[in-house]
Amino acid sequence: MPSLLGPFVRCRLGAPLLVLWLVLAGFTCTGSEHTATATLPAAFSDLLPHFLVEPEDEYIVKNKPVTLTCRSTPATQIYFKCNGEWVHQDDHLIERTVDPATALPVMQVTIEITRQQVEKIFGLDEYWCQCVAWSTTGTQKSQKAYIRIAYLRKNFEEEPQGKEVALDQEVLLRCHPPEGVPQAEVEWQRNEDVIDPASDPNFFITADHNLIIKKARLADTGNYTCVAKNIVARRKSTSATVLIYVDGGWSEWSKWSACGADCSMWRSRECTQPSPGTGGKDCQGLDLQSLNCTSEQCPQTVSGAEDVALYVGMVAVALCLTLLLIVVVLVYRRKKEGLDADVADSSILTTGFQPMGIKPSKPENSHLLTIQPDLTTTTTSYQGTLRSRHDTTGKFSMTNGPLLDPLPNGSHTLHNGKLNPDPADFVSRLSTQSYFKTLPRDVANTSYGTFNFLGGRLTIPNTGISLLIPPEAIPRGKIYEIYLTVQRKEDLRLPLAGCQTLLSPVVSCGPPGVVLSRPVILSMDHCSDACLDNWAIRLKKQNYEGAWEDVLLMGEELVSEPYYCQLEAETCRLFSEQLGTFALVGESLHMGAAKRLRLVLFSDAYCSTLEYNIRVYCMDDTQDVFKEVMQMERQLGGRLIDEPHVLLFKDSYHNLRLSIHDMPQAHWRSKLLAGYQEIPFYHIWNGSQRYLHCTFTLERLSLSTCELTCQLCVWQVEGEGQSFSLDFNIAKDTRAVDSEFLLMDNNATALAGPSAFQIPYLIRQKICSSLDAPCPNGADWRMLAQRLKLERHMSFFASKASPTSVILDLWEAQHFHSGNINQLATVMADIGKQEAMIFLVSDGEC
Repeated sequence: MPSLLGPFVRCRLGAPLLVLWLVLAGFTCTGSEHTATATLPAAFSDLLPHFLVEPEDEYIVKNKPVTLTCRSTPATQIYFKCNGEWVHQDDHLIERTVDPATALPVMQVTIEITRQQVEKIFGLDEYWCQCVAWSTTGTQKSQKAYIRIAYLRKNFEEEPQGKEVALDQEVLLRCHPPEGVPQAEVEWQRNEDVIDPASDPNFFITADHNLIIKKARLADTGNYTCVAKNIVARRKSTSATVLIYVDGGWSEWSKWSACGADCSMWRSRECTQPSPGTGGKDCQGLDLQSLNCTSEQCPQTVSGAEDVALYVGMVAVALCLTLLLIVVVLVYRRKKEGLDADVADSSILTTGFQPMGIKPSKPENSHLLTIQPDLTTTTTSYQGTLRSRHDTTGKFSMTNGPLLDPLPNGSHTLHNGKLNPDPADFVSRLSTQSYFKTLPRDVANTSYGTFNFLGGRLTIPNTGISLLIPPEAIPRGKIYEIYLTVQRKEDLRLPLAGCQTLLSPVVSCGPPGVVLSRPVILSMDHCSDACLDNWAIRLKKQNYEGAWEDVLLMGEELVSEPYYCQLEAETCRLFSEQLGTFALVGESLHMGAAKRLRLVLFSDAYCSTLEYNIRVYCMDDTQDVFKEVMQMERQLGGRLIDEPHVLLFKDSYHNLRLSIHDMPQAHWRSKLLAGYQEIPFYHIWNGSQRYLHCTFTLERLSLSTCELTCQLCVWQVEGEGQSFSLDFNIAKDTRAVDSEFLLMDNNATALAGPSAFQIPYLIRQKICSSLDAPCPNGADWRMLAQRLKLERHMSFFASKASPTSVILDLWEAQHFHSGNINQLATVMADIGKQEAMIFLVSDGEC
């Protein structure tokens, strides 16, 4: 508690006015330099202090401190208390005056509150301050003033949607502004002009910020934008286009015409009242109506021989044309049947396999099975379509091929195929179809292949994204051309609200709507801390209209649904019976939730000036984002200057700070004016970019200086941090951006058939038949799941017709690059099945 002795007031002799004031105020002066204590005159000694000005609620905008003021009379001293602790007396600015009306002494005290003071307890409790005033009679406390950090999030919780509305109908446009402190005010704009309901009563803005157009007019057609603003920022929603259309109406019928030579009369009307406009419907019904005249009204005419000849000739020509058309159709259908049979047979050889070398009994026919097929000549036969394969007697059939039934002489060799057609041609063809016109034409991040019931795999190199198509996932007799692509943020807008954050890339696989017999497995990286106690992680899927829907909540999956997820430390495996566009969105349940950020340092590969730049990227810890940054830096001519670090960034509303230290002052200096740089929390958590960067501009004092040593620190306020110790030569170190830190994936982007799997097809069939049937001692698929640490998904596996096959699918998805089939054989041996010996069969049996 502060001392009850007030601060000293210095006074000098010869200052009569000041001395007079001090005497009136109850101060005494002694000596040549006197000290004064804040004692009240006797007339005021029995008065309690009361406040003339009390501290009020304030908002901190960016990093600007706020000032709190307290004024009281009569008071000997005033001090502030913030969150239960006394503010140091050195932080108080005190002014003393006298109220001329009452002659009472007045004391005013002000303090400053900084953002850092508020952030220390932000999230735990609200920051508040109040002042306490003393007099000789007692004390008084002021009201509490709450200090809050002002912000306005970037994303609207609900944005207006475009509409087409008929004339004179009511229009409702919804808007839920971003979360903010203080709460955002909302205004509406049409074509960038502010809408004022006071001047145009046809508009009405509701209490929850929705816009209502009471009666749609043609002039109301335009682009409508919801604008949210507070003391921090101003945000605009995406514009919603409202189209007011007019359906056409019929005019009145005209009068009946005179009876014509054909003994009929007619009348008409036009679609002009009103005419259809801005996409409105045309008029319905007839615009011309005829009626037979009565016999008395018909004009009398006599047909001549010329008219009879004309009619006979017309009939003859019509008969000839009909016969000719029938002949052409019959010829065309016969040719088409033969062509379809050839296409159906040749399509078998273009499903991702090279032909099988077979030793035929008749040497003269050997060339039929050794010709290498042209994989590019038949792609237009599929082009995103789904069709059955026609089996023709005497033709080569995949279902009766040597993969499943060996040839009588037992001799055959199977060659697996890699699909390497032109990806640019595929993307170009795919984008011409109506549903795929919005797909990005990013060839470097798209892969595709043609697959049948034997399955396969699609991979986007260096992204951690792959699609496993298990055997029998595609129905027998079907051939699908399937694609896999990763979307960039600028290509696709994913709405986030509240504490939501994007945890994975946005991945598309398709075409949507294809029929699958069993689920495929989509693998993609995520950047959460993988602790479901901290998160509510949802799988979102984009529907045909482009809207995003929640299709799964992690940890609460239903085996009856078409989607199921396994969340690993850095990867998500999605079992899906439907293809489409997917993403993982996390909503933190408390402030302990954290997402992984990868911190990567780059600099210029060549520097000829005194200035030298170091770029620090803070990105989601997923391979696809790292690949994107590496590609961008390669174009900029950058180089990697240290190994990437990983930082856990928590949902604590605290910003990320970056600073540089310990540079040799004799040779280098930083051009940064402040002590650190800062990336706002919301840019990282809710931002539209999955990577951000700060640049440190350094200056060397001489061009001959090439050695640079320093410490670069990155940390979250009140959270975790990482430090880079840099020591390198800027002229000699030329480490390429695609160095050992970027694992280059040189595998084929598309593999079809057995080459896509670690486990040979026949062995897989034997394992499934051995373990699918329940065993009393548990030596079945359940023990296989336990040994592979997949027991959490028992109910999901049990819901499938072949639980073992689904377990093996997941094993294949996890171990494609690093899988050791002998390890799986060891697991089989531990289960106690003699079938473990099937891993030792010869190549001729596979």
